[in-house]
Amino acid sequence: MPLNTAAIKPWKRSPGSGHSSLPSRMGIDIASYSNEPVTLAIVGCGSRGKAYSAYAIGEPTKCKVVAVAEPRPKTRKLMTEAHLVDKTLTFESWQDLLKASEETVKTVGKRLADAVIIAVQDRMHLEVTLAFAEQGYHILCEKPMATSIEDCIKMEAAVKKANIIFGMGHVLRYSPYNKAVSEFVLSRELGQLVNVVHVEPVGYFHYAHSYVRGNWSKEEECSFSLMTKSCHDIDLLCHWLSPGTPKRVSSFGSLLHFRKESKPREAGDAKRCFDCAYERTCPYSAKKIYLEPLSKGQIGWPVATIVDGIPDIENVTSALQHGSYGRCVYEHDNNVCDNQVVNLEFSNGATVSFTMIAQTERICERQSRLHFSHGEIIGDMNTFTVTDFRTGKTTHHAPKSEGGNHGGGDIGLIRTFVEAVRTGQQELLGTNVSEVLKSHLTVFAAEQSRRMGRCGL
Repeated sequence: MPLNTAAIKPWKRSPGSGHSSLPSRMGIDIASYSNEPVTLAIVGCGSRGKAYSAYAIGEPTKCKVVAVAEPRPKTRKLMTEAHLVDKTLTFESWQDLLKASEETVKTVGKRLADAVIIAVQDRMHLEVTLAFAEQGYHILCEKPMATSIEDCIKMEAAVKKANIIFGMGHVLRYSPYNKAVSEFVLSRELGQLVNVVHVEPVGYFHYAHSYVRGNWSKEEECSFSLMTKSCHDIDLLCHWLSPGTPKRVSSFGSLLHFRKESKPREAGDAKRCFDCAYERTCPYSAKKIYLEPLSKGQIGWPVATIVDGIPDIENVTSALQHGSYGRCVYEHDNNVCDNQVVNLEFSNGATVSFTMIAQTERICERQSRLHFSHGEIIGDMNTFTVTDFRTGKTTHHAPKSEGGNHGGGDIGLIRTFVEAVRTGQQELLGTNVSEVLKSHLTVFAAEQSRRMGRCGL
């Protein structure tokens, strides 16, 4: 099927955008101005691709999804229909999308879109980013940037060489709550930040879903859990302590519970929840996590992630009977930590204590205590208090969430990325690929410390 080139819009910028160093690429005159929506190609239509692309539905004058690459047919069809994507701009693989883009550049002097959202599996991030950066696409890449130090360095080099706008899926920075906390921190109203105690409660069934039964269960297939789950926590902590930089790190952690030795005796030899006499008592029952919410009409995360297309009783039951998500959590070959602590010392003498823990009732609702020379901030991702030691006054703050995941961080990130692309201003994102690399290197150093039993950096 020939491409409908009429559906492809050139990259344009609005007046006064700055970033004049961006080169004219692929025959497109980026000096021309336009108030047309920024166009996006979505590579990977899972939960993260859906989360970012939803902004285009809510704000159609800001951005528009014009191309989709996704191997799962029903998931691809749903995304295509939701965004009215032209059939000729719908692809089964990112390679097909890239090839089509190469052809349109040669024939009509246009890329398929202004920017690409990369929401594929972690180990694919480098390859996909390098390919689209080479064509001059602006890129929003889901966290982590890559799964090895070498690949992260390669990604930084490619992005800098292409001179493109680059966003990282560190959504915590962009939620109304964390933006409000960051304003206090960076304003130094309470003096110097001396210490931070930060906890990420992953959530008992969230961990079972993603890190035992799901795509992030084995390090050799993705990465270690501190990277896949908590790299944006480390990024936020580094942001709060800047311009100080991490000087020393120590870390301890293990896979303590989700292994065969912890299996309740009442479960016997059962390998699946459907066959288990202990199932009704087990907090990790697949029936409780997926089927019961579905029976009440809940079709979002996590049940939406285990089938291709819209979840229903039939396809979810089949997935649980035959796939990974219905297996006993104590009978998997998962190997990533379910608990880990990281201690950081910064170049200015400030210290950080970070804990990632699976076994919590709260799901990703971080708790933070920030200790300053003249005050303290205590928060839980919804509200926070600010106490000034000099006045003895405590104020309460409840930033309004915009809805969506991560307290509005998903929406905040994609909105900021789209505006950065529209205006050509990387600085709107508050970070750049080199800063992203630095925080990732801190995560790698922490994991090395855990493995080696000694301080790093």
